[in-house]
This record gives sequence, C-alpha cells and structure tokens, in this order.
Amino acid sequence: MSADEIRGITHGTAPVPLSVLDLVTVGTGSTATDALRTSASLARLTEARGFHRYWVAEHHSMPGVASSSPAVILANLAAHTERIRLGSGGVMLPNHAPLVIAEQFGTLEALAPGRVDLGLGRAPGTDGATAAALRRTQTLNEGADDFPQQLAELTRFLDDDFPDGHPYRRIHAIPGPIQATTPGGVQSPHRPPVWLLGSSGFSARLAGMLGLPFAFAHHFSAQNTVPALDLYRESFTPSAVLDEPYALIGVSVLAVDEEREARRQVRAGAVNMLRLRTGRPGLFPDPDDVEQHEFSPMEEEFVHSWTANIVHGTADEVRAGLDDLQKRTGADELMLTTHAHRGELRLRSYELVADAYGLPTGVSA
Repeated sequence: MSADEIRGITHGTAPVPLSVLDLVTVGTGSTATDALRTSASLARLTEARGFHRYWVAEHHSMPGVASSSPAVILANLAAHTERIRLGSGGVMLPNHAPLVIAEQFGTLEALAPGRVDLGLGRAPGTDGATAAALRRTQTLNEGADDFPQQLAELTRFLDDDFPDGHPYRRIHAIPGPIQATTPGGVQSPHRPPVWLLGSSGFSARLAGMLGLPFAFAHHFSAQNTVPALDLYRESFTPSAVLDEPYALIGVSVLAVDEEREARRQVRAGAVNMLRLRTGRPGLFPDPDDVEQHEFSPMEEEFVHSWTANIVHGTADEVRAGLDDLQKRTGADELMLTTHAHRGELRLRSYELVADAYGLPTGVSA
C-alpha cells in the first residue's frame, strides 16, 4: 500500500488537498432518487475539479440522509467516475460483521482498483434503538468498547492472514488476496487503505498507535478538533502504512453567490439538526418555512451555536474561513461537506470553492 493513496495533491492555491464528504441530503419536495442523482453529478464535478477523494457516511433512520448503504452508493459512484478516490466516511464497524465489510470493500476494490478507501467509525450512526435492530441485540449498547478487536479482525480478513490454529484461518473474504495465491489466480492482492474516524480522543489515540491515517469530525465536534489532532500526533507510531501522521478534518461548508442565501440555508440546516437532536428527524427543511418559524430562546441558542461552526458565505468568505481553519488545526487535508435544501445549491457550492482556489477545470488522469 503506497502512502500516495493517502496523501493527496494540492491544486491551485488551496492550502492542502480538498475532498468531499457526502451525506446524500434529501430536502422537502425531493426524493432519495433526486439526492442520489445529485451525488453522482457531484462526484463527476469534484473529480473534474481536482478534489482528492469522495466519501459517503453511514447513517440510519434519518429521512433527510439517504446514505444508509455506503457500499451500494460507492458502487454507483464508481460507475460514474474514473479517478477520484471513493470511500466511506465512514462505515460504522460495530453495526456489521467484519467479514461482511471485508467482502463489500473487496468488491468495491475490484470495481475501482486502487482508488477505494475504507474509513471506519465506532459510533452507531443512529439512535440506540436502531443500532440494536441493526445488530440484532436485546440491548441498546453501542458495542464501541469492542472496536479495537473488531478492527483487528477486519484487518485480518482484508489481508487474509489469520494465523494457523485460528478458527477463521480457512475463511476468506472474496474478492480478496486469497485469489492471488489460488492456483491460476491473477487477482490483485491490493486492498483498500484503512482510516479511523472519530469525534473524540478514542479513535485519535488508536489511529496514532496503529500508524493509520485519521479523519476527525470537526463538522459536529469542533471543540474537540485540536485536542484530538494533538493526541493523534503525540500517539503516532510509524507503520508500514505511514511514516508520519496524516489527518484530515470534515468541515461543513456552504458557498453561494448571495450571502443572504447562505445564511438562510445554514439556518435551515441547523433546524434540521435541532429536530434530529430532539428525536424528530425529518427531511432537510425549506428555508422559506424556517423563516416563518417562531424560535424559542433555547432553539435560537442552538441554531446560533450550530451555524457558528459552518464556513459559509460568498466564495471569498469561505476561502478565508477554510484557510484560517487549516492554519489553526494543521490539518493535512480538508474534507468539505455541504448541506442545502436543493441539490443544485450543493453543486454550486463546490464549484465556487474550486473557483476561489483556482482549481483546474478538468484534471487529467
């Protein structure tokens, strides 16, 4: 596995490589089909403009987020793109048997050789009751304490290297390395690089200890960003994957042509999150409806707090905000996630960011 699969190329005047995190947002008045088509268009656009990677995130039981099946979405995106890296940001490992994830991402690697990332999280990506249904358990326990063991098992399946005497020694994730060593086999032994994702110190420390790349969810845990990145770097041990730390951060971004529209959209996004946090998840609301809502003081406080961590405004304002954030955190890569009521606004946002940094208009292979 080459470190080049992890480290991106910086284009234009961007301070670091830029990437995409897609939650496949579904707004009121639109369908999941509309959202998935927007994702395909966005993947093509950001590939052409020199964005390094395109990740989708696993969420469940949220009407406004159509990304419950990252592997399925990524297979579709692989058919619509040629060069951009595709991956999960992330797959919530405790929700699945490690063998299933190894098979899914081995299949994706076969579909898009050399450009698949496997980002792993330990949160459920949903509420406790839904997590229990996913895991077919009688409790609402997230199972996060078992994450290091699950990760070790998944890595063994990906590398096909369970030791002799292990109960899984004769079990193989296919597509996978076993096909390269089977008589007559010509399958590539390559497998997707593993990333650890987190919003606190647990995965930061684990990623550092294992010498893996780390992705931090700044977009919903901004107060923990610098401490987690510091912990990752302090804990880092060189490995066969990386000789030095490499960390990206997820950032909520919305660039628009009119500053007022940016404020309307991010405020609607804050209401969407407020509903989720209070057990009333729904579709991404229409900003016109949000403007008619009478906010309680508590709701207004939440909205203000949430929007404060979204880099939004005109293209120049967003560029300045991203530059400042990168300087403050020392992030090696910025992964932009954009939420808006309409798909065309999401596409336009990435176009404006690319233009602001002078990214190429058509990256060649």
